[in-house]
Amino acid sequence: MTDIINKSSTDPDWWKGAVIYQIYPRSYQDSNGDGIGDIPGIIDRLPYIEKLGIDCIWISPFFTSPMLDFGYDVSDYRDIDPMFGTLGDFDRLIAEAHGRGIKVMIDLVLSHTSTEHPWFEESRASRSNPKANWYVWADPKLDGTPPNNWLSIFGGSAWEWDGERMQYYMHNFLIEQADLNFHEPEVQEALIDVARFWLERGVDGFRLDTVNFYVHDKYLRDNPPLAPEEINDKTAPAVNPYNFQNHLFDKSRPENLDFLRKLRRLMNEYDAITSVGEVGESQRGAEVQAEYTSGGDKLHMCYDFALLSNELPTGPHIADVVQTFDALASDGWACWAYSNHDVVRHTSRWDLSQTKQRLYAALLMALKGTVCLYQGEELGLTEADIAFEDLQDPYGKRFWPKFKGRDGCRTPMVWDREQKNSGFSTGKPWLPVSTGHRRMSAAAEDRDPNSVLNFYRKIIALRKSLPALQTGDFRPLVVEEDLLVFIREHGNRSVYCAFNLADAACRLELPAGNWAHVSDAPFNSTIAAGRATLPPYQAVFATARDA
Repeated sequence: MTDIINKSSTDPDWWKGAVIYQIYPRSYQDSNGDGIGDIPGIIDRLPYIEKLGIDCIWISPFFTSPMLDFGYDVSDYRDIDPMFGTLGDFDRLIAEAHGRGIKVMIDLVLSHTSTEHPWFEESRASRSNPKANWYVWADPKLDGTPPNNWLSIFGGSAWEWDGERMQYYMHNFLIEQADLNFHEPEVQEALIDVARFWLERGVDGFRLDTVNFYVHDKYLRDNPPLAPEEINDKTAPAVNPYNFQNHLFDKSRPENLDFLRKLRRLMNEYDAITSVGEVGESQRGAEVQAEYTSGGDKLHMCYDFALLSNELPTGPHIADVVQTFDALASDGWACWAYSNHDVVRHTSRWDLSQTKQRLYAALLMALKGTVCLYQGEELGLTEADIAFEDLQDPYGKRFWPKFKGRDGCRTPMVWDREQKNSGFSTGKPWLPVSTGHRRMSAAAEDRDPNSVLNFYRKIIALRKSLPALQTGDFRPLVVEEDLLVFIREHGNRSVYCAFNLADAACRLELPAGNWAHVSDAPFNSTIAAGRATLPPYQAVFATARDA
């Protein structure tokens, strides 16, 4: 391996206010014609990512895997699956991304492994082997049924019978994704070693999949039911009975904090490293988000599903999400996203026109916290319609047709509509390229100064040009269903941000002070005589002249 360890003198807080770009590698760029995106393909698209203004890329799993959950079922944490390339390709990606000033974050799946992982194969072989306690094993009840009522997010019981050990093993997701036992110290040490392997390889941080699922209740107590009025679909589709339980004992356990502190101590050995935890928690997501980021000794930042849900982000909703986190974790840091590889693309989820897409993108860039964008979001891609015969996602196959799975947000990127498969691959893509996406190709939008892509470039540049938008405090001024006004303050610098979420124009009195319109803001709003005029679905940004 080349000497590419990233121990630079970079600002250790670079991640605060950064814009992170999530890449789902299967669907980004195929370099060899097999229909599956790969690491060399990502390297080829680094100029596009650089031009977008991205600070860091987050790459979904590329580890060796049977691909039943497309890389989230890991069978070897220390190697690249051949469909994505080699460790040498990854080293080249790190070097070339760093050369362009782009940091690289990888997706670590620590809560579970594939049942094809050598650890699990050894663990299931007997109850007395060295790894016998590395997974969550339990005896059946006297009648042979599972040890408790825990459910899998992917449907059915969270327990699967294993005839080799004559016990059940736990799986929060697919049957083929066995949960590791974090009550076993050797498991924690093995996972810390995995993280160290990639840190030594030069990564700049980790996105931690299902970070609140690591530790289970060692007494295996039943989860209580939720009252009907408390049930929501933030982390699982409404059709899934997983939502009917209050998940007090199968996840979000307090013992998890000890492991997160151990992981942070490792990361602190390396310069300018960061971590983003995914919190899947429908009842107390903000609380867990705060617990995991407070004190400076656990994760650097977390995101929950508050802005990834079906609930349209009205003024009160956005203000409540940000203020709730601030109140719970005054010394923590949040990360916000509208879309990712697990949810319906927000353009479709919230039924957004292009004008509204721009407005909500600007709102995301103005919030206090770090921002995650999902590939294709910058093109305005909608959820693709996938026929059942083309479906790949096991989650969708289980709950079809009321829930069609996650393939609709995972279809290939559209690079150039004039090329075969819109430039994604010369072979048959693993998922069909959406016909409706072709007109939104990156090449076409790059040429159009009024495109969604060029808007994203401008609004990201605006965020970078105003430090208060990156790290400033959040002070709401007006919170209404169709209007959100707040100030971001950092030292003696303040930015006034107003968002008209209605289909009618509005006029606003600016606070006392000598405010100047930010001319680089890509909106049609105006400021004159201490008043801002906002057309429908437009925003305005202003700074104090003496700031």
